[in-house]
Amino acid sequence: MWSQIYDPFNNVWLSTFAAAIPVVVMLAALAFFHIKAHIAALMGLIAALVVAIWGFTMPANAAVASALYGAAYGLFPIGWIILNVIFLYQLTERKGQFTILRESIAAISGDRRLQLLLIAFSFGAFFEGAGGFGTPVAVTGAMLIGLGFAPLAASGLSLIANTAPVAYGALGTPIIALAAVTGLDMLELSGMVGRQLPLFSLIVPFWLIWAFCGFRGMLAIWPAVLVAGAAFAIPQYYISNFHGPWLVDVGAAVSSMACLTLFLKVWKPKEIWTSPSGKLEDGEHIDSTAHVGHSYTRSEVINAWVPWLILSVVVLMWGIPEWKKVLDGISIIKIEWPNLHMLVQKMPPVAAVPKIEEAIFKFNWLSATGTGIFISAVASAFVMGYKVREMLAIYWDTVKLLRYSLLTIAAMLALGYATRYSGVDSALGLAFANTGVLYPFFGTLLGWLGVALTGSDTASNVLFGGLQRTSAEQLGLSPVLMAAANSSGGVMGKMIDAQSIVVASTATKWYGHEGEILRYVFFHSIALAALVGILVTLQAYVHPFTLLVK
Repeated sequence: MWSQIYDPFNNVWLSTFAAAIPVVVMLAALAFFHIKAHIAALMGLIAALVVAIWGFTMPANAAVASALYGAAYGLFPIGWIILNVIFLYQLTERKGQFTILRESIAAISGDRRLQLLLIAFSFGAFFEGAGGFGTPVAVTGAMLIGLGFAPLAASGLSLIANTAPVAYGALGTPIIALAAVTGLDMLELSGMVGRQLPLFSLIVPFWLIWAFCGFRGMLAIWPAVLVAGAAFAIPQYYISNFHGPWLVDVGAAVSSMACLTLFLKVWKPKEIWTSPSGKLEDGEHIDSTAHVGHSYTRSEVINAWVPWLILSVVVLMWGIPEWKKVLDGISIIKIEWPNLHMLVQKMPPVAAVPKIEEAIFKFNWLSATGTGIFISAVASAFVMGYKVREMLAIYWDTVKLLRYSLLTIAAMLALGYATRYSGVDSALGLAFANTGVLYPFFGTLLGWLGVALTGSDTASNVLFGGLQRTSAEQLGLSPVLMAAANSSGGVMGKMIDAQSIVVASTATKWYGHEGEILRYVFFHSIALAALVGILVTLQAYVHPFTLLVK
């Protein structure tokens, strides 16, 4: 048994600096030195292992085991999801179905800004609520690039849009996990997050369009943006506070899509914005009286939507806890990871009492979201008239297409798990926890850091949820407030985590440009996280915001 050490150099500043090295190495390699993503991830992983073994005294065999455990998780379930989403996209594209789908969406509005709202924000939120774990960015990124958006816009904007729904992703998994690790009431946590994020569900659509086309371009369609945001935020508040975390995103996303589509039947912008990058060139906007439509029959449009409707239904079904439990009962294989399981002990103050860490790899091959997507793709392929031999050939092409992306995801998850089990990320977290009266702000940023490191709001809640409760109780703050802040702040870190960036670059076929995507979204991520921190600070100290804390 090895116990984690959070200040191995007996100097908080030096220990924090050492803990930051792996993340700094990887992000610097990506953003500033333009090193390919899979190489940058491997560099970060090597740095993490060096820091863990020689800095934080983790046994070498346990450090290597944690990296292999993370790599396995990166390939399954994360890589499994991406592989099958892109497989479905390839199937629809080769049959011409994706072209029909693209033009049917354009028929709702030829305006790029409104397409972005409908797909990246509203439709993406549905996939976040139903499946999570990279699904929404993969789907919306592929759809935007198919609609003709520039690669950087399609990648970066998919990431920005996939923020406000994240705390309730995969049928409320992050909140359920947060309640489990903190011992706090799940419905109280759901309600508290639901009194924080609806404000950002209003802000994010405006922010998204502003990032795409500038303030004036956003102002020209503000009524539609308000409808999309309000139709999401209001159900988000009511469902989270009076029902629970399970159906928040699904209900809010359906509301947003329906209300925005109906609104666009009666309202049109003065100019139709056609720029694929958000920057208007000569002739890249047309008069609103111009005809927007397509030449396809209703039957052809329905057939083009069928694969994505199948995907939506199956992913939603695969997210139902009862259905997952049934599938797990007949398929799950649990592997106690050698040299790691029950051999690492988390220590106070990160845990209230010493806690032995499990390391069980759950190979839930049937209940995994990626399997549901695979079944959707195969069913759709038969509907589209593919033969089995053709499917296999396209699947092999997809594997070859994604080989470097899958390697990158595996390496980045290996890095994340190595820092988690070595206590390196907890050392960073404690630096945030030592901020006293400013803790509501920096505690929120701790959630942001957790998601940026792990790629998952659920993982961030598991990692820092107990620390948030302990710190809040020591400072006389509401533990429910700070535990919820971990999740609410974490959603803004989703757009910069390495896993999501690789998913975005893969979905948009923009391999090798991960550093550009990171630079594009980083300011948006930290600015929105800071705004969440300010709201949480107001809830902690300032009337009438304190009334939102129960």
